[in-house]
Amino acid sequence: MPLSAMPRRIKIGDAAAFAGTTPRAIRHYHAIGLLDEPKRGSDDRRRYGYDDMIRLLWIRRMADAGISLDDIHAALKGATGIEQSMARLEESLTSKAAAIEAQRAAVKRLREVGSPLGLLSPLVTGRLRDLPPGALRSADLDTLLVTERIFGPLGAAIQANRFVVLATHPELRTEEDRLAEAEAVLDDTMSPDDPRIEDLAAQRCDHEAALEATIERSCLEEALNVLLDREDEHASEEGDGTRTSATEAIGRMPYNFSPARVRYEERVIELLHSADQYGDTNPRTC
Repeated sequence: MPLSAMPRRIKIGDAAAFAGTTPRAIRHYHAIGLLDEPKRGSDDRRRYGYDDMIRLLWIRRMADAGISLDDIHAALKGATGIEQSMARLEESLTSKAAAIEAQRAAVKRLREVGSPLGLLSPLVTGRLRDLPPGALRSADLDTLLVTERIFGPLGAAIQANRFVVLATHPELRTEEDRLAEAEAVLDDTMSPDDPRIEDLAAQRCDHEAALEATIERSCLEEALNVLLDREDEHASEEGDGTRTSATEAIGRMPYNFSPARVRYEERVIELLHSADQYGDTNPRTC
């Protein structure tokens, strides 16, 4: 006997189990008019027949495909405009697939690198992955994370050159640590007009100039350009497009900077800007 001729009617629990859903979901389909509520038997319980089950199975199949209940309702009614709904769904699924692929790529980088560095963009990871173990400090990673959030992958990749130099030039790392200790003294007990701020800002500016000169001699920026060519698609797609100036960046994070430290950071930026305007502009020979 064909299945459609079978007279048996089943309870809601059995209907839900067969369709791969729950009685609660079926009751919701009834409430929104997606599935007609069958007549109740003498025991005041719903009984579902073959036609009810066929519609329920189609509802579940479409829901599993990601189609919204409103669009399922329209599709089953044969309403016009369903093609537009399907186009929106396809676009949404494509976007989700791209997001999943990006997550898989991030997990792959994390496993390959074996440290949180793998969670940063491919541009940043590519700049630093060849450093020996332990050369990159945890605080360096923290800084790159903040930079990537504010300036994007390219900004963080440029900053990564700095950490390559610090990791491979002990004398520059020593000076970096000395300046960091001196900067920690710029607390609330110091006036923003303290002359030591100007002197320390000048020292920081000289150190940054030394770092930049070493980056140029090492041809790190040229190496970054090669990496940019390889990762151009990643550089354009990753990040949220957020860009800001260095001065604005100070206020973006909840830094607990004292007035003296804020003044110091401002002076460093001013001195660096002045050096850029009047400094050496000779072409590189890498």
